[in-house]
Amino acid sequence: MSVSGTLCRRLLTSAITTLALFIGVANAADSKGSDVGALLLQQAESQTCTSSLTEQCLRLLRLIEQEDSKLSTEQRQRLHYLQAWRAAIDGDYKKSDKLIAAILDESKDVNTRIGAATLRVNSLSEQSRFVEAFSQLSQLVVLLQEGSGILSSYREQGFVVASSLYADAGQYELASYYANEIFKQGLASDGYTCVDDHARIAALFGSGQWQGIESLMAQGIEVCIKERNSLYANGIRYFVAKLDVSRGHPEQAIALLRKNYPAAERDGYAPQLAQFNALLAAAYYETGQLQLARESALAAVTHGTHNHYAESISTAYRILYLGAKQQGDVASALAYHEKYMTADKGYLDELSAKALAFQTVQQQVAAKKLQIDTLNKQNRILQLQQSLDRSASETNRLYIILLLTVLGFIAFWTYRIKRSQLRFMKLARRDGLTGIFNRQHFVSSAELQLQYCRKSSRQACLVLIDLDHFKVVNDTHGHAVGDRVLKRAVAACQKHLRSTDIFGRLGGEEFGIVLPECTLEQALGRAEQIRAAIADAAGSDDSLAVAVSASFGVATIERSGYDLRKLLIDADDGLYRAKREGRNRVRVCDDAQPRERVAGVAVEQA
Repeated sequence: MSVSGTLCRRLLTSAITTLALFIGVANAADSKGSDVGALLLQQAESQTCTSSLTEQCLRLLRLIEQEDSKLSTEQRQRLHYLQAWRAAIDGDYKKSDKLIAAILDESKDVNTRIGAATLRVNSLSEQSRFVEAFSQLSQLVVLLQEGSGILSSYREQGFVVASSLYADAGQYELASYYANEIFKQGLASDGYTCVDDHARIAALFGSGQWQGIESLMAQGIEVCIKERNSLYANGIRYFVAKLDVSRGHPEQAIALLRKNYPAAERDGYAPQLAQFNALLAAAYYETGQLQLARESALAAVTHGTHNHYAESISTAYRILYLGAKQQGDVASALAYHEKYMTADKGYLDELSAKALAFQTVQQQVAAKKLQIDTLNKQNRILQLQQSLDRSASETNRLYIILLLTVLGFIAFWTYRIKRSQLRFMKLARRDGLTGIFNRQHFVSSAELQLQYCRKSSRQACLVLIDLDHFKVVNDTHGHAVGDRVLKRAVAACQKHLRSTDIFGRLGGEEFGIVLPECTLEQALGRAEQIRAAIADAAGSDDSLAVAVSASFGVATIERSGYDLRKLLIDADDGLYRAKREGRNRVRVCDDAQPRERVAGVAVEQA
């Protein structure tokens, strides 16, 4: 859930009330009870702006704007801060950024600066300007930790924003740290406790630290209900339902989501409705309710128009593709598969952009610190040179030694930074568990290889691999053993791969191999070797005697052409056939069934 959604509205309305009270009192003192001052004070005391951004709140803001000429410099900056919040909520980021930049340059009030910096981080994140967002966040964190005279509510806002943005970048340890700081420092207030609980749960859920999370979720929902904050209560319920689906209890997830769906509709927050519907679609599909799964997936797409590359949109198109394929609607399956590939690639690209932005800013901070340290050392060298000029020979020797030390220090850190950058680039292309290509880099590399094979009229095949009954391994032996089984299977595959083959993890226990310059007969033979190697791998590891087999689906350009999407669909058909015939075998598409032309591509009817 975006921090700059409901939280921004609550911050704005609370700040309007505070400013209105301040201005109302000032006007009452200066004008001896002027009508405008009395109206502002009455509006503030009635507390109409403490729960939502109503028309009354907007009217109050307009009245305050009319008093602009009577405001002091700090009051005017506070008004500009409110105007920036409103512009950000309305999506006018150009106006919001301009107002916030002026406040950060001119304001001397630490709380106003923290509020402005918090809004700036939100605004940059919403605009996908992640490097600038993390750069601003690093400055905000320093101000929060070192600044004095900061109100607890502003410190709390800053920690909530930091936790949310670090979680988006996959930095769950940092996200959990800042979420827990709210409670350690006693910052949680009645107005923000629910939001704080949501931030802490989001960080723990994303990091996979699920032990004891159920009690924390129950506590968070209870707090949200007491605060009458249904939006964040449903945000936590979404995590509960997602946990149910991941643990093989889709019926519980359906019941929870359907029960609270009316409240989500009343809140009208489109990203949350998209999340609810996408998760419902996945749960319905798991229980075999294909029509309900399709309806929920289409609803998720409708509500997800704000962000075409969100996880909910990728999930929705995947369910639509699987449903159409299972019902034999080849044309729809192909269309939905293309949209799924686009949405999934966009989602992964955005995640990579956030992670890379975080690492880039970290490197920039380190480089800046190194630059400052170097300048300090250079200044020290100059001071030493001036003080030792009287003894020329000793001074020269000392100067040379110090200069060489500084140069060596700079060279060493330059090397360290460059090596770190290369490592981060490598990590962005590799799967964190197995070390092979991740889905995004596999797709990119496979498309380039197929283009080369097309231009040179070379053969190529695609092999899809899915470990059999892998969920049983996880449920029986735990995820740690499951991870070791995945590594063992990858190692078995790599023994039979050439340097030109492209090997990647597509997700979970599913892998893909592109075999250039390989006929169908050769691909089947190599797939059979890999299948046998995976099945025999259990006996070679006495510490992990868990027998695992795999099913294989093979597609060739002779049937599918050089289009990766068509190769994936045909290989997936072969994989499904292997599963259907008993698993632990290699299969291709069933050529016995008729084929038809769809969008200019020969596609076998499912």
